This record gives sequence, structure tokens and C-alpha cells, in this order.
Amino acid sequence: MVSTTASETLADLSGLLDRAGTLEETARTGEELFGVARTLRSEPALRRIATDAAVEGPAKADLVNRVFGSALGEVVLAVVTEAVQRRWTLSSELPSVMEQLGVIALVRSAGARSDQISDELFSLGRVIESNPDLRGALADSSRSAADKVGLLRGLLDGKVLPATLTLVEYAVTSAIGTVEKAIGSYQQVAADVQGEILATVRVAQELSEAEQTRLSQALGRQYDSTVRLQVVVDPDLMGGLRVEIGDDVIDGTVSGRLDDARRRLAG
Repeated sequence: MVSTTASETLADLSGLLDRAGTLEETARTGEELFGVARTLRSEPALRRIATDAAVEGPAKADLVNRVFGSALGEVVLAVVTEAVQRRWTLSSELPSVMEQLGVIALVRSAGARSDQISDELFSLGRVIESNPDLRGALADSSRSAADKVGLLRGLLDGKVLPATLTLVEYAVTSAIGTVEKAIGSYQQVAADVQGEILATVRVAQELSEAEQTRLSQALGRQYDSTVRLQVVVDPDLMGGLRVEIGDDVIDGTVSGRLDDARRRLAG
């Protein structure tokens, strides 16, 4: 078996998704990968064996072929067979990687419009964040997953790409955490597929298209990558802007400078 990190395994296995063929087949591949992730999470014994370094790779490959073989297409079966022969630090990493591969496949299934998915997920995240009733309904443990999916489908059906809607539905039952957290994670993977870095830009008032272009280009030069802006208007900032890229924060807001001044005076 190959000893590698989960992120390296994800990168290696994502190359196998190129075999999926048509956009419809790629979408089906994504759905099957989510199904594999769900099964691995719900069957701890299977997950433990599939990630047990003491079990020979061919034996684990035979196991997953017997468990999943008739239910999976050729591409996904090849992905899972290869995955179980890798070395895993934690058994939980295997279903997590399968889920991320599912996101990658679904994003790719949107074809030329795949760059919309990150923006559509971001917009939904903002809707949930700003709507306490919706956020509460999605977090309500007494509501069934089907009920939550129906709620989101009623909100989004016909307004987003089919791939985005499918990802949102999977976010309801994701092991990542809340629906919002899962959507944020999928959004990041969608940007990665496009070779982009996400920058959350908080401003007191809307930026013009020209301002957004200049800011994106400036950040792109700084990070040596394509930067996709996701703008949040927050009047409490009073002026300026705050940029968040991963763990990096560039705070040029008026409120940020005032807070800094207060801290200096207090110190």
C-alpha cells in the first residue's frame, strides 16, 4: 500500500474522475461517491477494515468489490478500489475524501457553467445566515432530512444549477457539521476545481464592477493565483474593506482601525 496524506490521496484519486465521460455520467459519478461516503460512515466495521493497515490491499479491494460492485459504475468502483489500498491515518478520512471527490465530480458535471457553483453556494450561505427562521429549521433535529431537503429545494429549484441543488441536498446529511458549514466546505472545493482562491470581502457599501476587478487583480498578484471575490455588504464597517482569504485577514475598515486604536489606548 502507498503511504500518503489524505490530501495527496485526494489529488491522486481526482485524476481517475477524468474517465467519467459525459457530463451526465460525471454527475452520476458524483452521486455514487456521496453514496459510498454515506455507507462508509454508517458502517463502522466496513470502514475499519477498509482502512486497516494490517489487512492486505488485495483483500480490501476484494471486499469493496463484493460490497459495492453491483451498485457502482466502473469509474467509482476503480476510485474506491484504489482508495482502500492506500494508507490512512484515521479511518474517518476515507469517507471524507469520497465526499470531496463527489463534490469535485458534481462541479465538473456543470461543464462550462461550473464556475457559477461557488457563487451560488455562497449566496445560499448568506441567505441562511441572514434568515434566523431558515437557519433554525435546518438545525432542528426533530425535522427529518427529507423535510430539510424539501425546504431547500422549494427555495432553490429553478434558480440554481442542477449540480448546485444536488450539492445543497447532500449538505443536509453531511458529516461536516451544520448545513452552512457543509455548504462552505463544498464552496471551497468548487473554487479549487476552478483553480481559484476564495476571498470574502466585507464592505460598507457595494463595490462597482470595476472596483471588484481591480481588487481581484491586486489580490491575484499578491497570491499568485486567480482570486474569486465574494462580497458581503456590512454597513457597520462604516467604510473601507476587510478581506479574508483562508487564515489571512486584511482589515482596512474604519471600524477595524477604530478598534485597533482603542486597543492601543487601553494597552
